[in-house]
Amino acid sequence: MTKTLVTVLLWGLAGAILGAWSGPHVGWGVFAFGLLLMVLVSGLQISRVTKWAEDVESPPPAAVGPWDDILSLIYRKLRKDRKTIDRLKHDKRRMLEAAEALPDGAITLDGQMQLTWCNRSAREHLGLRPEHDIGHSIFNILRAPEFARYARQANWDEPLQIHVQSDDQPKTLVLQLVNYGVDRFLMVTRDITQIERLETTRKDFVANVSHELRTPLTVLTGFLETLHDMPPDSLTSEQRVRYVALMQDQAARMEAIVSDLLTLSTLESSPVAEGEPVDVSALVHKALQQGRILSRDQHVFVEHCDETLQVLGSAGELASAVSNLITNAVRYTPQDGTITVSWYRGDDGSAVYSVQDTGIGISAQDIPRLTERFYRADRGRSRATGGTGLGLAITKHVAMRHGAELRIKSRYGSGSTFTIVFPPSRCITASAADVGAEA
Repeated sequence: MTKTLVTVLLWGLAGAILGAWSGPHVGWGVFAFGLLLMVLVSGLQISRVTKWAEDVESPPPAAVGPWDDILSLIYRKLRKDRKTIDRLKHDKRRMLEAAEALPDGAITLDGQMQLTWCNRSAREHLGLRPEHDIGHSIFNILRAPEFARYARQANWDEPLQIHVQSDDQPKTLVLQLVNYGVDRFLMVTRDITQIERLETTRKDFVANVSHELRTPLTVLTGFLETLHDMPPDSLTSEQRVRYVALMQDQAARMEAIVSDLLTLSTLESSPVAEGEPVDVSALVHKALQQGRILSRDQHVFVEHCDETLQVLGSAGELASAVSNLITNAVRYTPQDGTITVSWYRGDDGSAVYSVQDTGIGISAQDIPRLTERFYRADRGRSRATGGTGLGLAITKHVAMRHGAELRIKSRYGSGSTFTIVFPPSRCITASAADVGAEA
């Protein structure tokens, strides 16, 4: 504004000087020309300012007269605001990334309980699809009567546990609603499916242990009470020997259960030891000897062993797994059945230990549960043959600790094949001289 007034005064001074020299008409003409020139220049400057206003991200035009100071202030303010906006966008992006990475689900709802945002975990928990579900009521998305009753409460002091189907998989979720802001709600979801399964497994385990130990304890207690209450001479020597033998059998059964439980506990709690070369063929030979004794020559044994194939691992743990599979085959194969034990290198370089029998087989619905503790497909037969119900659970843990996989193939009435496949990274080949020296 000051520059404009100064310019007007200068043109007025020039007109007055020329008017005094050449007459008033000339002076007024010069002054009028000056004002017209100022109007034209001002129009040009305004035009440049208007053009810049269409793209304020670009630097303002230079030499626009009285607009220079104004545009400079505006541009500096715009740059400062732009930096602030960029920083806020960056902070928002970082917060959204953090929210996406949360292991718990997070869902924001508006005052009408309509979905406005959800993170990755929430999408997995409830099967949400943001492109379709945002803007829709949570009651239409999560159709559970217990959730509807919970969400319509005045306050939510306690979380809600519900069972849902997501991607055709049953899940157990814990939901918690909280208020934030004005007419805004946050729903947090947590998947406790695995925790619930572990708790169920723990309860089943305690119940099974109690059940498995109760039977031999009841037998022992019954015999002891009988012997205690009866006169010393009321039993013949043959009866006393038979009673003592039965009690020894029950005590041995409890000892076997406790021993297997301790083995499982050790496998689950102890770190994986550094692997050392293990001659699995020697373990197979020893386990077969024990299997023949258990069989009492009632089965046909076929053996195929690669004497040079070894694996890196724990000899004690592998011996337990090798023996368990042969023992199970003997227990579940009828008389004159065939048990084929193989130890060989697979086509992909893996090491394979396989026990195939012509026994009673296993129904399809029982196969996924065979490695559960105390699970028996045929409870009466396994108890009659002295099984504890822990052998396959131990075998599976041994396989996992060696990076191997336990595979089970069976059909009811047609026999079974139990296979442990060790990865190529654990396989080594011993020289013939080493094998001869070990022999």
